[in-house]
Parts: sequence; structure tokens; C-alpha cells
Amino acid sequence: MTDPRRAPIQQAAWSELPARTAYRLAALRSAVFVVEQRCPYLDLDGRDLDAGVTQLWIEAGDEPAPVAALRVLPEGDGWRIGRVVTDPAYRAVGLAGRLLEEVLARRDGPFVLDAQSYLTGWYGRFGFVTDGPEFLEDGIPHTPMRRP
Repeated sequence: MTDPRRAPIQQAAWSELPARTAYRLAALRSAVFVVEQRCPYLDLDGRDLDAGVTQLWIEAGDEPAPVAALRVLPEGDGWRIGRVVTDPAYRAVGLAGRLLEEVLARRDGPFVLDAQSYLTGWYGRFGFVTDGPEFLEDGIPHTPMRRP
């Protein structure tokens, strides 16, 4: 079994993903954002297919599958980070932080994201600051954040 804390970070455009990996990334996001958080919405919003969008993920398990992921989208003169997700069985071991650090180290900012409000302190550890008023998205409080 792969230890996800030591597993390599993988990245690719959606169009470059093997079908099995794309399916498992979509399934992970749906399991967390739609089922666990009880937000009936279409996670596959078409943005994954936009030019310049990159998926980053970490695999684990006996049959390696994504257990943590995020996507990075070009936005203005910088980047939007979104769909940050971790399988519940792999939370609290630093996987999302590893992915975020990878993005911040390999791209020039600025960076923006819409954090679920309870996570603003966590994103703050990576240099993000609040950049607007809290808002509801799918019934969940979110806070816009920015990192220059």
C-alpha cells in the first residue's frame, strides 16, 4: 500500500488523464462535495476542460486511486485554486497542504480561492488573506481569499 504522505504529487490537464484516473477524481469530488456535504450540484462544471487548467492529486490504496486533489485555473494575471478535496479516510495527514504547497511553489501569483469559511485559518497558514465578504454557495458559507 502506498503511503500518501510520501506518494508523488501527480499533475495533468484533464484531457491527458487516463480514463480510470479521471473517473476516480470525479468520483472523489462527488463523494465529498455532493454526497458528504449534501450539495446537489453538478461538480463537473466544464471548467476542468478549459485551456491551462491543471489537476493535481495524490494516490494511495492497494489499487492506487486519488485520495486528495485540487485544480488550478488561470484567472486574470494569476491563478484560481479550487476543488480542494481529500477522501475522509485520508484527512488530517497533510495531503491537501502538500498539494497547495506544490501549486504555490511552481506558479507565480497572485492566487485566489473561495474557501469554505471554516477553513480560512488553514488557508491563512499558506499566506492567504480574506478578500471580500462571506457568501453562501450551495448553502455553505464561503470566504473569498487572495495570496499576492
